[in-house]
Amino acid sequence: MSVKHFIEVMPEGTLEVLSQNEVNRLRSTGEGGHHELLRRCALAVLNSGATSDDTREVLEQHRNFDISIVQQDRGVKLGLRDAPPGAFVDGEMIRGIRELLFAVLRDVIYINSEFVAGGQLDLGSSHGITNAVFHVLRNAGVLKSGVEPNLVVCWGGHSISREEYDYTKKVGYELGLRKLNVCTGCGAGAMKGPMKGATIGHSKQRIRNGRYIGVTEPGIIAAESPNPIVNELVIMPDMEKRLEAFARLAHAIVIFPGGVGTAEEILFLLGVLLHPENEGTPLPLILTGPESSRAYLELVDGFITGTLGPEARKRYEIIIGDPPAVAARVQANVRRVRDFRHAHNDAYYYNWRLRVDDVFQQPFVATHESMARLEISRDLPTQVLAANLRRAFSGIVSGNIREEGIRAIEQHGPFEIRGDKAILDQLDRLLRAFVEQHRMKLPGRAYEPCYRVVV
Repeated sequence: MSVKHFIEVMPEGTLEVLSQNEVNRLRSTGEGGHHELLRRCALAVLNSGATSDDTREVLEQHRNFDISIVQQDRGVKLGLRDAPPGAFVDGEMIRGIRELLFAVLRDVIYINSEFVAGGQLDLGSSHGITNAVFHVLRNAGVLKSGVEPNLVVCWGGHSISREEYDYTKKVGYELGLRKLNVCTGCGAGAMKGPMKGATIGHSKQRIRNGRYIGVTEPGIIAAESPNPIVNELVIMPDMEKRLEAFARLAHAIVIFPGGVGTAEEILFLLGVLLHPENEGTPLPLILTGPESSRAYLELVDGFITGTLGPEARKRYEIIIGDPPAVAARVQANVRRVRDFRHAHNDAYYYNWRLRVDDVFQQPFVATHESMARLEISRDLPTQVLAANLRRAFSGIVSGNIREEGIRAIEQHGPFEIRGDKAILDQLDRLLRAFVEQHRMKLPGRAYEPCYRVVV
């Protein structure tokens, strides 16, 4: 069902003028064109609030949706055909969705002009990639100078229990009362709950400019459409740059229960923090959940300790069933980050000091060959083992929700993960628990594993 067969949407204070070259690329469906990328990301925004976590299902359900650039003397408009009806009220597009729609246009243009079309950004070095992440965030207006550190990144799954979801709201509420802002992966579940809670905390504190930042990337945005609370949306070029953006924006990170995507995020961050050059750089990390999630948190804790060792365990703390304690601890840690950056004359808005190795920055494309080649061995340096485990989880995410990953599994069967038996036993135990706890797919839907652990 659609509101109208075709409507035109005016921009709101951004991207009112495009070059002819930009328009041609956005219209083009051929090689070098960006039309399909724009279409998918725009559909995700317009489909905000949807429950499907299957990219192909979303695209098939709205297969007649299309977007076009309407160029006129006074600027540009977007033309939408068969748009999802939830984006409108009484035939008029919801203002927040319109803002996010043009954020999509902004990021698609910038990413493809600077990354794909051979812009000025250097993607051949680790520092160059870090600089590129900075430029995407700056172009999106996310980096705010002259503001005290107050941004808490919240990670967690989109497929969580009601009790876990309510807990994320309670933590978000406590963060909002302490005048802290929230950044998540922008989707449902543990990505929405902290934002929803923070809006109430901010309202009680009469904060009218609360920030609810969503950071995503093209491969998963259709499966994790931005939730309605997001008021600043950023689309990064790929998962690796998305993860680095989180790490460099955060003044503290809170992790709620989740599945393989959350495990991927944890392994990325711990792998980065385990680099010797990051030993003295504070990036507080708290794992938390309600009392009913104790077994999950202990399972994740045991997996980390058993694979990455006691040094990794030192980089995070666990707080169970106590939202005020979580928020109070976050607030104290944010002050510690502020004092450290002030003492070292570092920017509050972007963590330049954090060392992120190339192994965590290069995009990993999950194929049967690349998954089978992953080296998972205790002989590897700890941060490299963390990087390869992160890639294994990334491959499972791809097989679960990405269109290309789902297609590869259908054609060639499950991905195979090979390596050290002791590590793979722990990995298999963790993944089996995720399946049993319905953390791989939305509740009520049967899960067919897209992977096979080969011992």
